[in-house]
Amino acid sequence: MKHYRVVCLMYVLALLLGSCREAEPVRIKIVCTSDVHGNFFPYDFLTEKPAQGSLARVSSYLSALRSSDAFGENVIYVDNGDILHGQPTSYYYNTVALSQCHLAAEALNYLGCEVAVLGNHDIETGGPTYQRYINDLECGVVGGNIYFEDTEHPFLPPYIIVEREGVKVAFMGLTTPALTDWLPRNLWTGLEFKDMETAAKRWMDYLHQHEKPELVIGVFHSGYDGGIVTEEYAENAAKSVAINVPGFDAIFFGHIHQPHVASVVNVEGDTVLLVNPANNACKVAALDVAVNRCGEPRVTLAAELVDMDTYEPDTAYMRHFVPHMERVRKYVAKKIGESTHEVYSKDAYFGPSDYVDFVHRMQLDITKAQVSLAAPLAYDSSLSGGDLHVRDMFEFYRYENMLYVMHLKGQEIKDYLEMSYGQWTNQMKRADDHLLLFDEETLTSATPRLKNLYYNFDSAAGIIYEVDVTKPVGERIRIKSMADGKPFSLEAMYRVAVNSYRGNGGGELLTKGAGIPREELEERVISSTDIDLRFYMLNYIEMRQNIDPQRLNHWKFVPEQWANVAAKRDYKLLFGR
Repeated sequence: MKHYRVVCLMYVLALLLGSCREAEPVRIKIVCTSDVHGNFFPYDFLTEKPAQGSLARVSSYLSALRSSDAFGENVIYVDNGDILHGQPTSYYYNTVALSQCHLAAEALNYLGCEVAVLGNHDIETGGPTYQRYINDLECGVVGGNIYFEDTEHPFLPPYIIVEREGVKVAFMGLTTPALTDWLPRNLWTGLEFKDMETAAKRWMDYLHQHEKPELVIGVFHSGYDGGIVTEEYAENAAKSVAINVPGFDAIFFGHIHQPHVASVVNVEGDTVLLVNPANNACKVAALDVAVNRCGEPRVTLAAELVDMDTYEPDTAYMRHFVPHMERVRKYVAKKIGESTHEVYSKDAYFGPSDYVDFVHRMQLDITKAQVSLAAPLAYDSSLSGGDLHVRDMFEFYRYENMLYVMHLKGQEIKDYLEMSYGQWTNQMKRADDHLLLFDEETLTSATPRLKNLYYNFDSAAGIIYEVDVTKPVGERIRIKSMADGKPFSLEAMYRVAVNSYRGNGGGELLTKGAGIPREELEERVISSTDIDLRFYMLNYIEMRQNIDPQRLNHWKFVPEQWANVAAKRDYKLLFGR
């Protein structure tokens, strides 16, 4: 009898082993877009020309995967945020077509998106807009580090479970908490953005106790590493979370617009894949997942970036969205006024310019502030002469910043400018030195680059000052007077117009430069617009109909005999003409 039982058990075991050998692993393809920035169509509404990437091409890619024998229905598409900002497609549905389903949501719904994350630029649109977007989506939006203020209650689900053939895949979403340094509080009132690593640990423990997924995938609107680092948080924390929070199999990240595929080993010795598809849906990040029913390894992963320009735009997708495209085309083609001549952002690096001084003049006129601070927000763009249309304002002013008026002391204004020009200009010791501060490693290349970010090169209007480029950093600024001839005092308090990015600490000119504690910035704000600066710019031009952008000439580089010659050399070096 015992012999019979042993034989039976061996038979059953043989059957089980045989079934394991024959069982195919469950294959799943996970596709992620990030930082789409309104690029829903292969068409640039600003230039009126075909464009690269776009969700129209992603639609073709997803359709090919879903019709393949390898994956079929085992395709999971997720979006990693910053989709409500960038192209007029998003702006129109943010500010004009308020009663309609948001185009971003409709596009993701069409593509069968199953998980979405909010990026900093999505929050920048304000509560009514991103809440409408969330409501219009047919998928879940996750945010494990976004809480209702002063509570432990998450504003969004921290994760979503997606199941394919019995395989449970958990997607945990996180958003860079650094956005609170860039965005006015009124855009995220009632919310709190906590440290990513701390939040990830909390929800990872919960996941393993209650859900027991086969895979955990991070969807982080945050960069790999670096950026702003404070005692409370890190701006770009994908790498640190991957290393310090065991349990992630792979992490999709974004925010920094740089394609990236990497792997790290976490504190428990497990490998974690990290993938960034960059921006504008020119590439997607793809994970090829194989889950074995039995045997080892249980899960295998492979990551890649897929170029979307190898795919034609999906004709069915394009047909579906024709009405939306026509609405946006009509909107951006609207004439708002005329300009006497063309102005160029590249002129702003070498002294006072029509380009930046137009922003200064507008900020001073709108706010009645005493001083304006502004930088070129495009590396090499222009505002055309002749007829001006809505589309021109997107090229001229690319960000949805609010306009602040802040209280700053004279000394703080000077220290702010010292940091700005310290990042902007080289210390000239000879007449043949560079005026601009270049990245030394690129000077001998075909494409020399500036060492620092151009959109932190703030100049001032409303005061008369000189920038002595022969002096060391911190000793270059000499403020001579107010623009109206009245004395300027380092001890006096002034009303200063700045955009909200700068006013919230962006670029650190107010914190590291002016020396204002970050926690004090909010109380320095006297007033703020309730709509973005581009909106006011559109109205500013419409009210005047004819504009004549002119240099204010409130500042200059000295010694002029050195700076002017060096400016011509550096201009040719940067722009080749």
